This record gives sequence, structure tokens and C-alpha cells, in this order.
Amino acid sequence: MAAPKTLLVLENFINGEFVPCSSYIDSYDPATGDVYCRVPDSGKEEVEAAVTAARDAFLGWSSKSPQERSQLMIKLADLIEYDLEAFAQAESKDQGKTITFARTVDIPRAVYNFRFFASSILHHTEECTQMNHLGCMHYTMRMPVGIAGLISPWNLPLYLLTWKIAPAIASGNTVIAKPSEMTSVTAWMLCKLLGKAGIPPGVVNIVFGTGPKAGEAIVSHPDVPLISFTGSTLTAQRIRERSAPHCKKLSLELGGKNPAIIFEDANLDECIPTTVRSSFANQVKNYVKKAQAEGARILCGEEVDSLDLPAGNQSGYFMLPTVIAEVKDESCCMQEEIFGPVTCVAPFDTEEEVIKRANGVKYGLAATIWSSNVGRVHRVAKILQAGLVWTNCWLVRDLNLPFGGMKASGVGREGAKESYEFFTEVKTITIKH
Repeated sequence: MAAPKTLLVLENFINGEFVPCSSYIDSYDPATGDVYCRVPDSGKEEVEAAVTAARDAFLGWSSKSPQERSQLMIKLADLIEYDLEAFAQAESKDQGKTITFARTVDIPRAVYNFRFFASSILHHTEECTQMNHLGCMHYTMRMPVGIAGLISPWNLPLYLLTWKIAPAIASGNTVIAKPSEMTSVTAWMLCKLLGKAGIPPGVVNIVFGTGPKAGEAIVSHPDVPLISFTGSTLTAQRIRERSAPHCKKLSLELGGKNPAIIFEDANLDECIPTTVRSSFANQVKNYVKKAQAEGARILCGEEVDSLDLPAGNQSGYFMLPTVIAEVKDESCCMQEEIFGPVTCVAPFDTEEEVIKRANGVKYGLAATIWSSNVGRVHRVAKILQAGLVWTNCWLVRDLNLPFGGMKASGVGREGAKESYEFFTEVKTITIKH
């Protein structure tokens, strides 16, 4: 008889120590469908302990100079980079993405997040004005807000978690972070490096669990004045409701239905491979069935092709890349975010038509335009209702510039200046001399 599998058991990280939880939830290996990890099912008690730790650590951490905080963050980035392969292997197994993507995108970006904000925190300036006729001088100061509640999603686990932690602690805040309960392993691995990097206990606390329990406890806690959330629009509505009584600062990066507009003069040699990558990068079969019921045609993938999997992967979460044509604009496949390898292809005749159709969804996160006509690129990019527009490329990011969505895709922006302003409060000081 085969020996029982040993499960990986995670623990919360509070005040610089790993702390067991009274209850756990299962986490599944997406390649096999088997339980391989146990994740703490945290709630109010664990969040309260994290709040206490973060509160106690705040004065010491916020009193450090930006240079001191920067040096510790650089050490942390170096430690992640040293263990890059282990992080990449864990991210691939836990989330289901390819090892190549984890190795070349997710983990290097997590490293860069810490290095970027470790550098940018050293270069912010304040304002100063004079009122000589009154003998007064005014200047501004930016102060950390306090305890930051950070909630990150399952699709880019360490990438987006560090995108929140890095600017928060660089600005002098302490944090309570909750990664997705479905993809928690690399966050747990990160905890092991915090002390080695010299990050004091209580500065970064990570509480694992579900949104309705752990997430709700963080969002509704009166001593957590700031929430940064990446996830669904529906969850964001709940966060706004729970935060409203406490007037919390909110940054909400939400869903998207990102159009890729390919004009007749596009360079197809560059356009097609990039569009394929952007369409199929994430790992929803009901949408395909709905599209068929609405009269759409499945060109390839689910329902028309077969998927041959090894015996050990028969229960895994696999889906064929699927292309749908002849789909109506009002179809759920055209209107809703599909977190799966499904793309819809629809022809258009005029520039005005495609702009209207691209803007005809409730989301406005990102868009891509493919055209060799420079005037058209500028013209269309200006009118598209999206917070980020790529032209003749995709996923090229300068972290100095803002990232965030319009409409139902979010509230606020993230980037060097935007994140610094979000994670700090500005005060104006007037001195009469």
C-alpha cells in the first residue's frame, strides 16, 4: 500500500514568528487536483494579534530614515533573488502557471518591486512656499498612515503581494497582508526571509485565510486605516461597505475586459504572437457552453478538440486554449472577465465602430492597439476608456508611471508617485518668523 502523502502545512506570520492556527483549509495542486497544502483558516482572533503586532512596531519602523528602510528592503530583494528557483518552482506548483513564466516574470518582478521602491523612496520631494508680506513660510510633510491592510489575488501571487508590501513599508507603514487562500505558499516562503533581511518583528505580518473571514476582519478593523485590494469588483463593493464607517483610504485594482484592437495595417508578425500570449496567459468551461447556446462558433479548443492528459493529471484543472467567433457584443463572453484561456474574435469596419464597441463594457483596466498609423494610435488611445493602453506591444511597464483602471476596474492608481501618496498622509506646516 502506498504511503500517505505528506502535506505542506502553512502557519501565520505574526510579530516575526510563525504561529499555528486552530483550523485549516485545503489547498489543491492544480496539475493533479489533489490536496497538497493546508492553509490557516484565520479570522478575527488572528487578525487582532496581527494588528497588535503592527501597532507596536509602527513607531520604531516609521522613525527609521528612508535610507535605513531602503537598505533593509534591498537585502530582502537580494534574498528572494538568491532563492529565485525555489520560489519559481513553488509558484508554478501552487498557482498552475508555467515554470518558465514564474521563473522569468513573477519572481523577478517580486524582486524588482522591493528594489524599485527601495530606490524611489529616496527621491521624493516636499513643497515649500513663502508669504513674505506676512512673514510666513509653508511647507508640506508626508507621514505614513499607520497599519496597511493588503489583500492580493491568486493569479500573480508573489508579484502582486510584493507590489503592495514594498511601497507600504518603504513609506514607513507596518502591514497586515492576506494572500489568496488558493495560492499562499510563496507568501509563506517570503516570511522566512524577513528576519534574515533585518525587517523588525511586526512590520510585516501575513495572515492566511479566506476573504469572508480573514479579509473581512482586516477590512472592518477600526485600527487598519488603509486598504489596498486587488481582486473582483463584487468583493470591492463589500470592502467599500465595510470600510465606509471608518473612512478608510482605499486602493482597489479590480477586474478587466481588455480589448485588443487590430487594425488592417498592423504588423501581424509582431501582433499575433503577442495577442495570443495576452489572451491565453491565465488559467471556465461554462462560458464556452453559454457562447454556443447564444449562437457563437467555437473555432478551436473546448467542445471541438480533445485534451489528452497523462494519468496523473486527469483530475487536474486543465482547459484547452479556446477561440470563439461570431459572438454578439452583449454576450457574457464579451462583457465579463473570463479567467481562463478563452478569447473572442470579432471583426469591425471602422475606427468609430471599434471604439464604441471596446468602450461598451463596464470595465476599463487596459487595452491594446495594433496599427502602423501613428495618428490613429494617438487618436484611439485617447478615446478608449482604459487606465492603461499599450500600442504595438503588451505588458511593458514603467513602474514610475500610474497603473489602475477606470469604471468598474477600480479606484485609485499604483506607481512610484501614486503609491507613495496613497501610503502617506500629507500635512501642511506654517511657520511665522
